[in-house]
Order: sequence, then structure tokens, then C-alpha cells
Amino acid sequence: MTYTINRTIPDADIDAIESRTREALAEHGFGVLTEIDVKATMKKKLDVEMPAYRILGACNPKMAHQAIGIEPRVGAMLPCNVILREVVGGVEVSAIDPVISMQGIENAELTAVAADVRNLLAKAMDAI
Repeated sequence: MTYTINRTIPDADIDAIESRTREALAEHGFGVLTEIDVKATMKKKLDVEMPAYRILGACNPKMAHQAIGIEPRVGAMLPCNVILREVVGGVEVSAIDPVISMQGIENAELTAVAADVRNLLAKAMDAI
């Protein structure tokens, strides 16, 4: 079972792909609430080198509001993380599949909202 929506952009620069990712997310109603430079953190905390790896915490406020109204504690599982990482030959972008991440909560109404979010994330991934 895959738990992410993936796209690999060949021969790409991670900074350019991050910019395109942010634009695509915004076009589909998402804002970036958090950002983590995992490469820099690993270097600082563990003094280890690794390829570029960034995590963007994306949120669609309308959908988040719906989900919290259905399940008030769902915020523990938000925002939707989108990772960008250097891979051989390019940059891979992966977004969490919200339907998969919400499987621990048995609520059909929440699953329907998660499916809507997944569709928006998939469209954003296609637009990168």
C-alpha cells in the first residue's frame, strides 16, 4: 500500500521545485504552515551529511476546518506533509495520502473530506 502521492521531476533543482510546489499548492487552496530543512537539521544535530530533504506542512483551511468540525482531535494529524528530496537524476516530491493517514479514525464523514483533500493534493502534484 502506498501512503504518498509521488512525482519525480528529472534533472531538476530542489529550490526551483520547491518554488513550483508552493505555487501549485497555493493554486489548489493550500498554504504552507511549516517548513523543515531536514538536511540542515541532521547536519546541525548529528553532524551527518545527506542529500537535500525538505518537509512542507501544507494546509487547506477550508478542509481543515471541516475535518476539525467532524473530529476535533484530528488536528494531531495535520497539516498534510509534502516532502521534497534530491534523488538520483532529479527531485522527488511526495505528499501524504490523507485517506491513508486517516484510516486510524473510523468516521465515514472524515474519510470523505480526506478524499477531497487527496484529490486537491493530487491535482497540485500534477501541476508542479
